[in-house]
Amino acid sequence: MFGFYANFPKNIQKLAYYTFSVSSKRLQQTLTEAFYKLNGETLNLEDITTPSIPRCIVIFEFGIAENDGFTFLETTEKDATLESINKKPLQIMDFLCAIRYYKVQNGRKAALRFDYYLLRFIFGQGSLEVRVFHERGPMRISPEEITTFAIGKINGGFSKRTLKMLKEN
Repeated sequence: MFGFYANFPKNIQKLAYYTFSVSSKRLQQTLTEAFYKLNGETLNLEDITTPSIPRCIVIFEFGIAENDGFTFLETTEKDATLESINKKPLQIMDFLCAIRYYKVQNGRKAALRFDYYLLRFIFGQGSLEVRVFHERGPMRISPEEITTFAIGKINGGFSKRTLKMLKEN
């Protein structure tokens, strides 16, 4: 099923609830666009967390669930996702988030171990549940920080803050 990963783990590391006042369709479209724009973007680790490694950069790669795996959210997949949402908004959207780390030394990038996260967005009537699971890697960015960062990027797609924290676990 498109957008749904059947093997999403039960024992998650982060659970947060948000409210929103736009349609689920618009929120899902904005979420898709935000993750698409983040793909391949180079950021300083300091922009996301207090870095454990100085002069470290990060590059995000997002994939959306499709059948038993994930498809990289490139232009064609983004357009297909937006078209699917336009026809009928999804109840659940699952994403794989790979975070590549590079230490910059003497003008050169040295690759470090990646982090892999699974993100699940469950849409209700004016409510959003976010589940985060750290699949593997050194966890240089915590599940809480990944959630805050993702929600910030989604909110950045609106003229005013749309997702508002209800509670978190």
